[in-house]
Amino acid sequence: MKPTYVLAILVAYFLVLMLISYLTSRGADKDTFFTGNRKSPWYLVAFGMVGASLSGVTFISVPGAVGGSGWSYLQFVLGNFVGYWVIAFVLIPLYYRMKLTSIYEYLRDRYGNASYKTGALFFMLSQTIGASFRLFLVALVLQLFFFDAYNIPFGVTVFITILLIWLYTFKAGIKTIVWTDTLQTLFMLSSVGISIWLIATELDLSLGGVVTEVKSHPYADIFVWDGKAGNNFFKQFIAGIFIAIVMNGLDQNMMQKNLTCKSRWDAQKNLLSFSITFVISTVLFLVLGVMLYMFAEAKGVEIPGRTDALYATLALEHFGTLAGTVFLLGITAAAYSSADSALTALTTSFCVDMMDISHQPEEKQKKIRRVVHIGFSTLMVMVIILFKMFNDETVVTSVFKAAGYTYGPLLGLFAFGMLTKRKPADRLVPLVCILSPVFSYILNANSEELLWGYKFGFEILIVNGLFTFIGLWTISGRRFIPMQEPLLSDSSGDLLA
Repeated sequence: MKPTYVLAILVAYFLVLMLISYLTSRGADKDTFFTGNRKSPWYLVAFGMVGASLSGVTFISVPGAVGGSGWSYLQFVLGNFVGYWVIAFVLIPLYYRMKLTSIYEYLRDRYGNASYKTGALFFMLSQTIGASFRLFLVALVLQLFFFDAYNIPFGVTVFITILLIWLYTFKAGIKTIVWTDTLQTLFMLSSVGISIWLIATELDLSLGGVVTEVKSHPYADIFVWDGKAGNNFFKQFIAGIFIAIVMNGLDQNMMQKNLTCKSRWDAQKNLLSFSITFVISTVLFLVLGVMLYMFAEAKGVEIPGRTDALYATLALEHFGTLAGTVFLLGITAAAYSSADSALTALTTSFCVDMMDISHQPEEKQKKIRRVVHIGFSTLMVMVIILFKMFNDETVVTSVFKAAGYTYGPLLGLFAFGMLTKRKPADRLVPLVCILSPVFSYILNANSEELLWGYKFGFEILIVNGLFTFIGLWTISGRRFIPMQEPLLSDSSGDLLA
């Protein structure tokens, strides 16, 4: 693919995003950026959330990882499916009844201001590192295969990338994101579908032949029953449930989209339909992974040392112009569908949770919001460049994993508030939330010695949340408060939190 062709594709892509931004920002007011005026069609939110949930890491890594772990990742996704239903019937009713803009406002009403700020800060830390890490991985691929041809430095590439996100989100925020995520999800899934079709054509396989070959391939094994394995079914499935709840239901980035729906029922329909679409989309990525290895074997193509590069290498060097084009669109959409919503969510959380700008005049709110938006854009550029300066995959991955520990306190905070009547000492909650990840990390690092060879996987998140729960119980003494809402079913049968 010639560099001029690549540039033309990217320019056309961003022109479409800018057009969507223009159309969605007309008539925007102070509520548009944060809540989309609560008028988003639920089916658009559901489809767009698929792209934001998959992200560039999934787009790059999942197909390549099939060669080492088969389809065991699907165990985790099946757990996610259950977690999304828990969010739909437990958390969504709570958020809509309280009419929240930021979901961490619940912590203020339940515990106090220190707990509220702590929850928001943990989210912002996780989201800043996580979104930067995901964009960093995709930027490396784009730099390697495209921008190096123009001799553009990596720092300039990242700056332009974040600047473009800022340009199409700074006016209408989440309202624009709902529509751009829909387009970006379409590009991602189209890229995967077309890639599967091209490989099938090259290998002379019909649709039935693809199903038969993939089903019988050793890389399509799903279930792992070895109790000590990190990807054991029960570990993956249970961890998948809790990670879906934490990284979606307790994450402002994902919940902000749900809170733009017209009603609680629309938000629930969105999540239920999204959960089904998400599983189907993941299966497509796994099918693609098996077919990439089948193609490489049939054509004698050497597998890259880093399997993350497998899809990119084959699409850009062996599949032809059409495949290269759809891969470019897919990976660009994957990067932006997660980064743009993360940037908007960070701006929302800081403005609402840390600065409480709701009492300011509308014009002043707009100025503050734009300054914060620019601030987080700059911060993301700096974090991504720092990742590049490390130039050590192990270090960067460790930083990303460490950020994952910050979701455990959020799980503990919300679970304690919803499952007990106790009111902990608000001033001590930040200390509990800091110590819980530390204890979890120490336990995880020494689990094989302490727990007779047991090795934690994703389920360390549950342990982290449990440490937080125990800590909150310890500092709550015997003081009780009335439950804001009982864990009972209302007349419509929904579980209320």
